[in-house]
Amino acid sequence: MATTPQAKQPALHPGAPERLAELAGWLEHLTRRDGMHPTAIERLSLIRASSAGEPFHVLHQPALCIIVQGAKRVMVGEEVYRYGAAQHLVISVDLPAVGQVTHATPRTPYLCFRLDLDPGELAELVLKTGAPPPAERGSSRALFIGQTPAPLVDAALRLVRLLDTPEDIPTLAPLTMREILYRLLRSEDGWRLGQIATANSQAQRIVKSIDWLKTHFREPLRIEDLARKVHMSPSALHHHFKAVTNLSPLQYQKQLRLQEARRLLLSDEVDVATAGFRVGYESPSQFNREYRRLFGAPPGRDLRQLRGTRATLVAL
Repeated sequence: MATTPQAKQPALHPGAPERLAELAGWLEHLTRRDGMHPTAIERLSLIRASSAGEPFHVLHQPALCIIVQGAKRVMVGEEVYRYGAAQHLVISVDLPAVGQVTHATPRTPYLCFRLDLDPGELAELVLKTGAPPPAERGSSRALFIGQTPAPLVDAALRLVRLLDTPEDIPTLAPLTMREILYRLLRSEDGWRLGQIATANSQAQRIVKSIDWLKTHFREPLRIEDLARKVHMSPSALHHHFKAVTNLSPLQYQKQLRLQEARRLLLSDEVDVATAGFRVGYESPSQFNREYRRLFGAPPGRDLRQLRGTRATLVAL
């Protein structure tokens, strides 16, 4: 697998370490057990893990994830992204990924601030802040890692503090979340978010193709038909889809199918053959082969392993 370069380390603003330590204290206080903890602030979740975990496949929604303590790696296709305390990861489209907490102990647990991104709010803010810089600045990948600047840590801390004064949340939380989006757009890689939110951009057409795939992943896929729906040529769709997601449209569809089949099997709703059929596979042998290739084990063995480590996986 290819490993991406680490985020550059800028000079920290005065007070940044203290703010990060305070944020860690709040997250430890608010997450007494491992797992993902939704909060009274819509779209804000806090995550805790007391030990390193196994890799876990997920369709990651657009989000900002700030690691406050510990470390994690995320794999998208053949690329591996590693990030730790005082760094953040941004995912700007729904992206099949593999996450794994790599550094956490009971004394110093992995702590993560996660804010799901609202595409509509992002698009509105892009219009107010001006057009994003051109894509030629660098990769158009929908996932990037950066060193978290002090103003962004400060805004995240103020948002978490609001959980202690719930009467202030309806008025102040939207303002603080808007500031967080603004800080991201103004960051070194913020233009990537801008491209995704800009109407009629190539990246926006890829977002529309992803939305279509999420709704129709059970159906046979013809690239020509999908390209026509998003007003692109088949070659342009393939090129830009790969640039944004590191997957081809067919690979993306396959991961959607297999992750949904795994969810069905884990919920005990169906047997293996029925799960494959429900997500669009006509051949049980092809379903078993592709399931094993993605998850590393055939469905029966994979489920036994998952159920044995479910407590760890929830934390991812």
